Amino acid sequence: MKIRILLIYIFISLQTVFAADSARTLIVFFDGLRPDYITPALMPNLYRFSLHASQGLSHHSIYPTVTRVNATSYSTGCYPMKHGILGNTIYFPELRNQKVYNTGNVSELTEADSLLSNKMVAAVSIGQILNSAGKEMRVFSSGSTGQAYLQDHSRSGWMINTDLILPATIREKVFQEIGPVPAPQSPKMLRHHWITNALIRFGLSSDGPLVSAIWYSDPDGAAHSNGIGSEPAVKSLKTVDDEFGRILEYLDKSRMRERFNIIISTDHGFVTHTGKESLTSFLINKGFKKSISSDDVIVAGGAIYLSKSDSAQVRKIVYELQRSPSFGAIFTRPRTPHSNEGTIAGTLSYSSIHWDFETRTPDILVDVNWSDSVNIHGYKGMTSSLGVAGHGSLSPYETNIRLLVDGPGFKKGKLSKAPTANIDIAPTILRLHNVSIPKEMDGRVMNELLKDQTESENRSEKIEREIIEVNNQLGNKKYTLQLYRLKYKGKIYVDYAQTNRDGH
Repeated sequence: MKIRILLIYIFISLQTVFAADSARTLIVFFDGLRPDYITPALMPNLYRFSLHASQGLSHHSIYPTVTRVNATSYSTGCYPMKHGILGNTIYFPELRNQKVYNTGNVSELTEADSLLSNKMVAAVSIGQILNSAGKEMRVFSSGSTGQAYLQDHSRSGWMINTDLILPATIREKVFQEIGPVPAPQSPKMLRHHWITNALIRFGLSSDGPLVSAIWYSDPDGAAHSNGIGSEPAVKSLKTVDDEFGRILEYLDKSRMRERFNIIISTDHGFVTHTGKESLTSFLINKGFKKSISSDDVIVAGGAIYLSKSDSAQVRKIVYELQRSPSFGAIFTRPRTPHSNEGTIAGTLSYSSIHWDFETRTPDILVDVNWSDSVNIHGYKGMTSSLGVAGHGSLSPYETNIRLLVDGPGFKKGKLSKAPTANIDIAPTILRLHNVSIPKEMDGRVMNELLKDQTESENRSEKIEREIIEVNNQLGNKKYTLQLYRLKYKGKIYVDYAQTNRDGH
């Protein structure tokens, strides 16, 4: 009897090992997914998935909370301080060509990469790591070409985007098997459907790669144009949720659901915009910049570069920004190496937010201000950015996002409060597939969510909360900046920032 029990135990153990070894991974990004979108009414398929999945309840976007920064951060497991993509638009001082590059355009990315001797992205992608280990990752995306490209800048595997297919040798095969790419429309219903077809055929099929990643560009696109909670934005949620439902249905019917580890995240949250003036307009109106096209001051997102080194001028600009209620957190170079304080009073350093890529950092990085105000559809969170709605700031509504994981490598139904971020996705995938994790990665393995980790191992780790505060007295007003961070397992996660202007 004892021998029989032992044999059964060995058989079950071998089955478990085999299942783990044969498992594949699917990464799903819903661009601009707020946690409060995941409801039975708005996204029934994702909601049902969440009921059985494990969840990271303290998951974080990487600042700046924009698409291409997070695409690069998740794919490299690194912060901007290492990979070098500092925003959705980026200026490369080392090129000395005065051009601000749009990281959403693959042509501009490849141009910059060529000029930078193929070092535009200064970190290795997970696709490249897997390729070196004899495995493959394929990227699928209905978003911008730049967003798709930055998920695997090494081009080590297939990249199928609605406007970019690499390598070029697979283009005809793709079109023959799933048809031509539908014309652009808003919301991108047909394009989301097309890219899901591409994923199912070339990513999830039995001859597909070890790792597939699909990125849906909604609800971001519809919310940008029409606002959070608007009819088009709600429709876009239903559209991408339907496509996610198709993915699950395919895996169920193919009897492959239990062979896939599914990781779901987003690049950022979303807020309503109420701003009246852009950063560039502010600088012009205050006399710091001659005109929109002048090169005396170059603006790339929230980054400000002065054409000539002038610490006095930097200080003047910072003080004017601190006086204006439109702007929030302000960052400058570290006061001393690795210091959290910036060189100008009332500023924090780029180091405090993992943004200090030495050759590309500007004279000033400025964020917009935010509030807890509620929009007409009942969604909290507003910033002083221009436009209808969007993202990019250090408000908790943009930095705090949701992580969902399910599959043979993960625990079932665990609700984890341990802080995580998009940089933790790559090392966790490498761990799932027993591939060596480069020591250069900033992210960590999310052991608290993995099936083979015991609760006692994670319970011993404490979550530390810290507030870094700086201030500056400006006449009868005091500008105070607070940066909220979380520490866990030796890692530091940026939670959000808040500013206050007190009169006396």
